[in-house]
Amino acid sequence: MDAIGFGALNVDKIYLVNKIPNAEEEAYVKDIQIFAGGSASNTIVGLSRLGMKTGYIGKVGNDADGDFLLNDLRSEGVDTYQVIKADGRSGNALIFVDEYGNRAILVDPGVNDTIRFDEIDSDYVSKFRLLHLTSFICKLGEESFKSQKKLVKVFDGIVSFDPGAVYAERGLDDLKDIIEETTIFMPNAIEMEILTGLSYKEGANEILNMGVEVVVIKLGERGCYITDGKTEIEIPALKVKVVDTTGAGDAFNAGFLYGYLKGRDLEECGKLGNYVASLCIQKVGAREGLPRHKIS
Repeated sequence: MDAIGFGALNVDKIYLVNKIPNAEEEAYVKDIQIFAGGSASNTIVGLSRLGMKTGYIGKVGNDADGDFLLNDLRSEGVDTYQVIKADGRSGNALIFVDEYGNRAILVDPGVNDTIRFDEIDSDYVSKFRLLHLTSFICKLGEESFKSQKKLVKVFDGIVSFDPGAVYAERGLDDLKDIIEETTIFMPNAIEMEILTGLSYKEGANEILNMGVEVVVIKLGERGCYITDGKTEIEIPALKVKVVDTTGAGDAFNAGFLYGYLKGRDLEECGKLGNYVASLCIQKVGAREGLPRHKIS
């Protein structure tokens, strides 16, 4: 088995708007589209479409949204043995996208934050080569975050970790237990600066000093920066027409991790990440543009 994700599962409700309003402003909705989402699940679906054997650890509510999320993962070939059904509502993300592809997101976590460690089958997880972690909101409890910290301690494989803004704002002390067990750390530049209080390159060195092997920093339209402490690699983004940036970082992660699991060098991994991200942002939604074929 290749890669298993551990993160939130959300129904993405994407509102295409004329502009993203500030306080006291108004805007209008031009279209609404609904997709299955969640940062780690987007990456895992991307890997599944590229031919990897994948699974997922998450929780959904005992509702129609939960059925939608489960059925979507199964249709993508993702093993849902560790997707738990619980009383309560499934997670939702309200995503507002303007005509330039900029976005703003409101998240209702639902049952996402309630995954207990004793609900996770560690023996099953150990069958995978890579464990990919992303953030939980943690507004309704810390259970899922605590479970991630416990799981990385017993998982004997590659750990990739994309903290997102939510976890970056917690600071290094809160994330220390996860980062010290991480192989590949995958924030964007803003998240790295929030997390460390340093420029993203200086922050990368601080993360490497915590035992991480590879730091991959997503730079949006500027591409990516990769370092393992010995070499520094900067790869420009591909120039494409941007329709929607939702899920671009998750798509990058899928391309990069695919290359890494295939034994490619770090530069090639970065190029694959940029390529998959470029396909993602040409479509509305986090998954519509993900390729359904092997890449090289």
